[in-house]
Amino acid sequence: YTMDLTINLKSLEFENGLGEYEREFTYLRSRSADLTVCGCGHAVFLCQMASLLREKVKGISNKSYLQGLNVGILGGGNIGKQLTMVLLGVPGFRPCNISISTKRPETLSEFSRTGVQCYYDNGKLAAWADVLFLCILPSHLPHVCAELRSHLPAHCLVYTFTSAVPLHRLTLLLGHSFVLKPQYEFVAGNSVQMWLQHNQVAKSLKDKEVVTATCPLSMTAGSVSWDQWWVCALLYGLLNICTAEGLGSSQALQLLNEIFQTNLSTGTFICQSFVNSSCASTLTNSEEPFPWIHLVDAQTKQTPLSSYLSGHKALQKCISALYSKTFSGLSDRK
Repeated sequence: YTMDLTINLKSLEFENGLGEYEREFTYLRSRSADLTVCGCGHAVFLCQMASLLREKVKGISNKSYLQGLNVGILGGGNIGKQLTMVLLGVPGFRPCNISISTKRPETLSEFSRTGVQCYYDNGKLAAWADVLFLCILPSHLPHVCAELRSHLPAHCLVYTFTSAVPLHRLTLLLGHSFVLKPQYEFVAGNSVQMWLQHNQVAKSLKDKEVVTATCPLSMTAGSVSWDQWWVCALLYGLLNICTAEGLGSSQALQLLNEIFQTNLSTGTFICQSFVNSSCASTLTNSEEPFPWIHLVDAQTKQTPLSSYLSGHKALQKCISALYSKTFSGLSDRK
């Protein structure tokens, strides 16, 4: 999306000359920008949490192959470009850990010059990535999923920006259950100009007002809202990363509590936070890893984690504070 350069220039504004019926739909411009900023912000937050977790896993397991989180972006359109620019501005993310697959990689020279790998090979991207973002049109999804099916490793978290395709259908197309799909609902708000005053998502996310408006579990200023399903899916996704690395349940809980800086007053993650009582009883005081969690269930059904999270407002504030901190050091890409 782009900044509205016609603000305060009445004769040049987009709305000038529109009929009464047409004016009713001008809000869609800010809604589109809102979705782009929210989508990229939440995607980057997921990457930041996964990256922090991998560093901690590497620290306690001495697994030298865990160098950094490999982020694959499938699609070089507006969403793919904006997401890449934000990632390059987040401290700790290196260009060598970002790759983009698109039909026209030659149009991404601005990223290639920084060290981001740009090519057209969707299977190669899927096999390499730890987190894979689908930034494509719904009409392209069946063909792309067919290309990905035989290349996706079990540990790869697929994050889709393609909202028009139901989650269950997407998992069937991919043959993969480790899939996260954010769901947004629009609410009434008076924040139109907030979403149109910046010409890039990276610049928007340097604005404290915008970050507050997109913050998980505490959205007050924006025009979109969400429930806690996405946050639960994110947490279960992090748990699966621990399981994929063979960490025992106690180690996984320790790392998650360190990342989210939980304590007795905010609510500490325990086995019962993620699984039912019967499963938790076999894991408590055990070195067994958590079972693999299907993220489809985490996003469509009531889970122990959704119940736990809804009862701990202080824990919700911790997660929101960590989200804001993610963008506190965001820099302009050079």
